[in-house]
Amino acid sequence: MNAAETITSPANPRIKQAAALRDADSRRTTGLTLVDGRRELARAAAAGMEIVEVFADTGRLHDPATVEFGTTLADWIATLAVKGTRIAAVSEKAFERVAFGGRNEGVVGVVRFGSRPLATVSMAADRPVFVIEGVEKPGNLGAILRTADAAGLGGVIVCDARTDVANPAVIRASLGTVFSMPLATASAAEAIDWCRREGRRVVAATPEGTRLWHEADLRGAAAIVLGSEAHGLSDSWSAAQASGTIHMESVRLPMHGIADSLNLSVTAAVLAYEAVRQRESR
Repeated sequence: MNAAETITSPANPRIKQAAALRDADSRRTTGLTLVDGRRELARAAAAGMEIVEVFADTGRLHDPATVEFGTTLADWIATLAVKGTRIAAVSEKAFERVAFGGRNEGVVGVVRFGSRPLATVSMAADRPVFVIEGVEKPGNLGAILRTADAAGLGGVIVCDARTDVANPAVIRASLGTVFSMPLATASAAEAIDWCRREGRRVVAATPEGTRLWHEADLRGAAAIVLGSEAHGLSDSWSAAQASGTIHMESVRLPMHGIADSLNLSVTAAVLAYEAVRQRESR
């Protein structure tokens, strides 16, 4: 078991190294990321992720109000220490240096986690998957992962993203489901080839879709493809359809107001639960 150390200064080298993981370059270099909150850390641990280090706010460590899942924060951290996680009890000022914005749930962890190539990830063949291209906002990606988990999708493929899956904001918005959901990163070309090889029916959501969202078959081996809010889908998908590489149909959600599109994660949620409705109405 690792005994807890005490850190009082925000300038402590370990605090500075952990805080640097808010930066994408540091995450890529180290293969580590920051995870805020006990629930998210617990889900990382349950998914078999390595919890390298934990910083606990001394002001909350022994607070009875931190009881969750039947144990206090201190007792739960002790179980991590038994497994070899390095533990540090830190002052409020030092904790603020690594915590997410103004949040303070009493614990922040350094976790070994990063993107995985598509070839290494197994996704359920009998469940639809999301293919998300060019996603820019970590909050959107995290919310999509949370929706995919809730709707029982087979996995999520992130193509040509402008944010990385290990972004702490992605982890937070996903409520830790990023660790358990089959999740892969790929180029659009790799995702298209995967859809071809796996025999996936591609259903692309676009403002100009030829069918309404509920008219497409979203059950089973469907790949539900969504592009970025700013740019939509790349031409790679329509080119693959034109060449016969994939079979793709496009769907739309009607827009009756002045806005010309929905938030990406909202669109994903509508389509995910349409897939649930179709599956459960058989």
